[in-house]
Amino acid sequence: MMAHGSASLTHFENWFAERNWTPFAFQAEVWQAMIEGQSGLLYAPTGMGKTLAVWLGALSRMETVSPSPTLQVIWITPLRALAGDTREALKEPLAHFGPECSVEVRTGDTTSHAKKKQEQIPPHALITTPESLTLLLTRPKAENHMAGLKVVIVDEWHELLGSKRGVQTELALARLRTMVPELIIWGLSATLGNLDEALVHLLGFKIDGTARQGRMISGRIAKELHIDSLLPESTARFPWAGHLGLKMLPKVVDELEPVSSALVFTNTRSQCELWHQALSEARPDWRIGLHHGSLANEERRVTEQGLKTGEYKVVVCTSSLDLGVDFSPVERVLQIGSPKGVARLLQRAGRSGHGPGRVSRVTCVPAHVFELVEAAAARDAIQTGAVESRPPYNCPLDVLAQHAVSMGLGKGFRKEELLQEIRTTASYKDVTDTEWDWLLEFLSTGGATLSAYPEYHKLQVKNEIYKVSDPAKAQRHRMSIGTIVSDAAIQIKYLKGGRLGSVEESFISRLYPGDTFLFAGKALQLVKVNNMTAYVRKANAAGAVPAWQGGRMPLSSELAQAVCNRLDAAARGIFEDQEMHFVRPIMALQEAWSAVPQNGELLIERIDSREGAHLYIYPFAGRLVHEGLAALLAYRLATLKPLTFTWAVNDYGFELLSREVPPFEEALKNDLFGTDNLGEDIMASLNSAELAKNRFREIARIAGLVFQGYPGKGKTARQIQATSSLIFDVFQRYDPENPLFRQAQEEVLERQLERTRLFATLKKMQAAAIKITRPERTTPLAFPLMVDRLREKLTSEKLQDRLHRLLAALEKQADKTVMQ
Repeated sequence: MMAHGSASLTHFENWFAERNWTPFAFQAEVWQAMIEGQSGLLYAPTGMGKTLAVWLGALSRMETVSPSPTLQVIWITPLRALAGDTREALKEPLAHFGPECSVEVRTGDTTSHAKKKQEQIPPHALITTPESLTLLLTRPKAENHMAGLKVVIVDEWHELLGSKRGVQTELALARLRTMVPELIIWGLSATLGNLDEALVHLLGFKIDGTARQGRMISGRIAKELHIDSLLPESTARFPWAGHLGLKMLPKVVDELEPVSSALVFTNTRSQCELWHQALSEARPDWRIGLHHGSLANEERRVTEQGLKTGEYKVVVCTSSLDLGVDFSPVERVLQIGSPKGVARLLQRAGRSGHGPGRVSRVTCVPAHVFELVEAAAARDAIQTGAVESRPPYNCPLDVLAQHAVSMGLGKGFRKEELLQEIRTTASYKDVTDTEWDWLLEFLSTGGATLSAYPEYHKLQVKNEIYKVSDPAKAQRHRMSIGTIVSDAAIQIKYLKGGRLGSVEESFISRLYPGDTFLFAGKALQLVKVNNMTAYVRKANAAGAVPAWQGGRMPLSSELAQAVCNRLDAAARGIFEDQEMHFVRPIMALQEAWSAVPQNGELLIERIDSREGAHLYIYPFAGRLVHEGLAALLAYRLATLKPLTFTWAVNDYGFELLSREVPPFEEALKNDLFGTDNLGEDIMASLNSAELAKNRFREIARIAGLVFQGYPGKGKTARQIQATSSLIFDVFQRYDPENPLFRQAQEEVLERQLERTRLFATLKKMQAAAIKITRPERTTPLAFPLMVDRLREKLTSEKLQDRLHRLLAALEKQADKTVMQ
């Protein structure tokens, strides 16, 4: 290994030449920038050589001629499952550039013995997660361990940005910059819609408030990308609704037959389990792997290794394989159902032809007919560069509360010094003195409402130093560091040992001993539940499939607009590409029975049935916005006439159903789509207290107000919810101005209901030409909404019977319409 500063562009170019490689211009640009001591953000599609670009640049900054090893590079990865693959990728160039250089991993999976050894003899480079990095910074000797740090690299920055884990990373980077002012920081990212904002949040601000300067380097190389669709036999008998897509199983099997290796991506873990089971039953002679985030690390490792060795013909997976797990390029990538976002489809496409100069191809497999429109629309959006942004959080006090206690675990901190440090992050640049004073008072005394409970007195102040003095509180806090919050996880283990993964407690709570379910691609029988662990044995046949929270992703704004453009073209008789030719008969039905939506129009369908008066409204703004819109418009209509509404939503629109005809025309004249008092109307239209209470559960966990329990003795979801609900009720009644209480309400509006996007949608609806039709029957666009509403009321058996009858009637009517 050369001493610091002796590496040059020539060294790297020679190494590439020895392998008959030619570095890309962006790689050389990154190397030169890092040699010169600059920070920055490198963005490029998957498989273009981002890792080599920043890693060789980091090696140019390292020093190994010192008497003892020192930690010089920290590599932050968003998933601990990626850490092992990252280590192998980083080790490859070391035989030439630094055989003495050590690269190690420190995550939640690292043993205590290995961690202790790292503290005694630190590696030159450490791969870690945001949570493990924060834990490192809480050590009393953290400053000494970081003294020789030269470079920090944040991998997959687009995955962290826009989440509270991203905020946690910003705070950790601010602490590292305080320890090492000349620190070089680089982020790696796929293409984003808000790259400039991503750079600011990565590098932060100087103490004087000016943004730190950094390089923005594009790794975009001309690369051939094919996006096509697997077409059903015909529109007849092909679903108008649904999300599993199993109707396409025979087609998928035929498509995979000649392929040596393929990834089949699904959008949810339950869909992943079902497709794995279906493919395994259809072709038991194939070796088919399974990979999703709830599987045990050992289970995922087997699949990842099988991908590298070519052992698996097919792996069914979720976004757990979107990111940087390194394996040879697969021959084909299939996307089951809509990708929901442009960036997601690009990321998955890059898994085939995973490398410079290779062709990447992704084939979309529709779950229902309109997903063919989405596939064509996604191709349009990619061609025009319309990629989603990741809006970052602004001053979330729950993350700041956790960070303040974390910084109090070591030597402690001074009030003004830590405030100055956190203001160097983009997320907390504008945090006020009042907010900081309140937070420290709250963490020290419990504030106005929790002062009588010593467990909330976390920080003690002595000689102006804030510190956690109680060892029990310090231990509990270390176990709670992190911002990933979900339903309490139940571990799934065999009776005789062997962990399979975890499912949410709400699923297991519905099962009885003896019941069977499908998990990890295996039929399992529940034996007993003890200490947050479900013990199982293998079963002959599977029953239920676990469902996880957050299973339904909303359509992104970029993809939604591209869908609108395709429908607008269809309304004008333009049907380009194979997908649009296929859906032409459905578009003809929609036009014959109602209308095909056009840009600048808002289509509203009014249908009367035995159930009552149906309003179908199609803003094409995504399901989260439509949830807020449905509640808002129902509330505003009910103020004009006492009515009770039920509603259903999807990505295209929403249905309002009432027994009596609502005063819709009158409401339109009374500014039904107005944006005045939007926040107040939304909160009044929904069960706002319950929504905010659910959101507060997450905030309370992150802020340390709720402890999830010790390993093996975790609290149930019901216990955690009861505790957080009690605190919420106390704040609501006695401390309504509590900033954490207000944050819960704000996050419901901005994150859960996407208030900014909802506001923009209302403005667009105000400006649109209203087109009201009165179809005699349920239209192709309305059918999925009706199915969603019925699903809430009927058992699956009754629903299937009713849908079969309804579809038969609609298809009969459709045949007549086509013949006419």
